[in-house]
Amino acid sequence: MSSRSAHRILLAITLLGAVAAGCTKKPSSLLGPDAATRTAGETRDGGGRLFVSSAHEEGDGTVTLPLHRGTSRGRTVWFIVLDASTSEAADMWGVNRSNKLRNLRGTGAVQMVGVHDGTLDFPASVDFTPVRSVTPGPTGFPPADFHVGAEGETGYSPFVQMPDGTILNAPIVADESGQADKVKNLDTANGSVRLEETAGFSNGRPVMYLSTDASVGVAAALENVTLAPALNNAPNVGDDGTNQARTSLAAFVNGQTGANNPNRQGLNSAILDGLSPLNILRWTPNQGRYSPVWDVHPAAWTDKAIAAGRNKRQIGVGRHPGAGRQGRDHRSGRRSVRGGRLHRQLPDHQRALTSTRS
Repeated sequence: MSSRSAHRILLAITLLGAVAAGCTKKPSSLLGPDAATRTAGETRDGGGRLFVSSAHEEGDGTVTLPLHRGTSRGRTVWFIVLDASTSEAADMWGVNRSNKLRNLRGTGAVQMVGVHDGTLDFPASVDFTPVRSVTPGPTGFPPADFHVGAEGETGYSPFVQMPDGTILNAPIVADESGQADKVKNLDTANGSVRLEETAGFSNGRPVMYLSTDASVGVAAALENVTLAPALNNAPNVGDDGTNQARTSLAAFVNGQTGANNPNRQGLNSAILDGLSPLNILRWTPNQGRYSPVWDVHPAAWTDKAIAAGRNKRQIGVGRHPGAGRQGRDHRSGRRSVRGGRLHRQLPDHQRALTSTRS
């Protein structure tokens, strides 16, 4: 990795992450950043930029956030807030402002929440009881088999629309059924939660983000997050303009592997090496086209590029949103991973950036 400035980002959405064979309900960190990326992005005192002001990054690949109590059909739920569609709400919750979230208003990608005595009431919550498992395929990705570890109830979305029309990125991380697998410590008495982060890149710099939900099963299993099909209703597939809710993410499916390989990257590496896939985020919260609703654009290195050794780690996005770099070295397209094979693009991820280093 070059000595460029490092960015740390906390995001709320799903990335296709590290996986191991077998079954576990509360796995250890399978998405921990690799050493090179973690070191580059890990300064909490100076040089960094924290996007989510209410967050505290621990320096070990985890982040601590305020935990909020809510209700859902008479049940207690616990949620975090990562982004808001207005400056007023962003300041109040201590989170990112994403103007593009307003494009989710009235769509099937949001839950219409009520507010009773200051408490958010969600129409749907999450079932945290399933046991997550991923069985590697012959080359790692696509997996031979998978099962998600958490599944949203019908109508569940991490994006909520407040009575005044404000949109919040407010994923539920615990309820009476259990807690999200990425939760490392849940302190309901003091209102805090510590969660695992994921390493990636944006604009040529290392970032860290939080992944919470995915629209398709294979993404939810690989990322170890909640399955939330409602995310697919976000406007619009393959478009990350300011009049849309989505933004772009590039994910290589067949990069180099090996935990100590400086060119390691990709969904196959995530499965085989147990580390972050090092996906490439198109925008950060200080840019107007940032959104925590991420369109995944898988890209595959060509056989010719692999044979010539040109399949190096990529840290930035070219003009094409699905490419790590322009040229004929890899194939890319507006697609998303689903069911162990590539399908037409879906909004696989919901994320929220919190910090950068410069």
